[in-house]
This record gives sequence, structure tokens and C-alpha cells, in this order.
Amino acid sequence: QVQLVESGGGSVQAGGSLRLSCAASGYTYSSACMGWFRQAPGKERERVARIDSDGTTSYADSVKGRFTISKDNAKNTLYLQMNSLKPEDTAMYYCARVRWFGTCTDFDFAYWGQGTQVTVSS
Repeated sequence: QVQLVESGGGSVQAGGSLRLSCAASGYTYSSACMGWFRQAPGKERERVARIDSDGTTSYADSVKGRFTISKDNAKNTLYLQMNSLKPEDTAMYYCARVRWFGTCTDFDFAYWGQGTQVTVSS
């Protein structure tokens, strides 16, 4: 079955950087659209970035120019490089995969990791 395991979260000061990783298994990794979502306490879950099987990327306006999503198909790993972090980036970050190959909208994600906490202090 599909398994997604995030790592790389932690605490950092504003302006700092972190790189999140998501190790995927249980399917042909390169064929699926993948994404990063986040959820802060008391707020709705927000899609941060997604990357399609052909490498096409999409970002939330709040992170454009600061975050970069990428994937290494050989390692079955998804990444999120986060630079110039702000306190408002504090949240639990989740890796996700779409249910069906060939789809890649925010409504298509059905498999989720357990999350990794990112805390940015001012």
C-alpha cells in the first residue's frame, strides 16, 4: 500500500531555512502527482505546493519565491526547500499523493503522511 513518511521539520528563527523530505513507497513513484500541505492550529489545511509527474509545479501565493518543491525519482523522495521562513509558516506539514494517476488538482489528494512540525520563531 501507499506509504508516505515525512522528515526534516524542526524549529528555526525567522529568515532561516529547512528542507522537508517525504519518502514514498508502495507504488510507481514517478507516475503520481505529489504535494505538500500544511495546517496551523485553528486554521484550515492549506496546499503549499504540488508537482505533477512531468515536473510541472504550482505554489500557494504565500510561499512563491521562498519555497521550492522537487522530487528525486531514483530515491522515491519528495522535497520541500523552505527559505526565508516566517513565523506564519509555522504549521504541521504533510506530504500527500493523489488517488489516481493522471490527476493533479488540490481535490485529488487522498494519501497522506503523518506530518512533520515546522516552527518559526520571530
